[in-house]
Amino acid sequence: MFDILWRGIVIGIGATVLMDIWAIVLNRFFGQAPANWAPVGRWFYHLKNGKVFHDSIGNAAPYEHELALGWISHYVTGIVYGLALAIIMGQPWLAAPTFIPAWILGIVTVGAGWFLLQPGLGIGWAASKTANPNKVRAMNLIAHTVFALGLYGTALLIR
Repeated sequence: MFDILWRGIVIGIGATVLMDIWAIVLNRFFGQAPANWAPVGRWFYHLKNGKVFHDSIGNAAPYEHELALGWISHYVTGIVYGLALAIIMGQPWLAAPTFIPAWILGIVTVGAGWFLLQPGLGIGWAASKTANPNKVRAMNLIAHTVFALGLYGTALLIR
């Protein structure tokens, strides 16, 4: 079991790092705004008070370390997803990883963003309150596909 756990943790970190590299590429070469993890950190901070959904996370009381908390929560979430994949698929997949299970998990995890985080931040279900929700949705699907490539690639590297 320890083998599955450490591999799941490493797989989650590797996938999250690749997703962050993808965000840097989008920013540097395509002008996409960089990820801002401070609002996510503020959202996580307010969860302790039982407040899940905000009209606008910008109107919630700020937290001094919200940017750090946002980055930490980003990586912890990636680790949880890596652990989930390793535990669900088990040793046979870890010994011979395939892309499809990683991609299925990557796409399924978009749901957490669309139906929990985004409405929690006040930008609506599946970014419905943003200026261009379909662009946001497409970018979410692409980013989580990159995350899936990271799950798969990291699993290949550590098998």
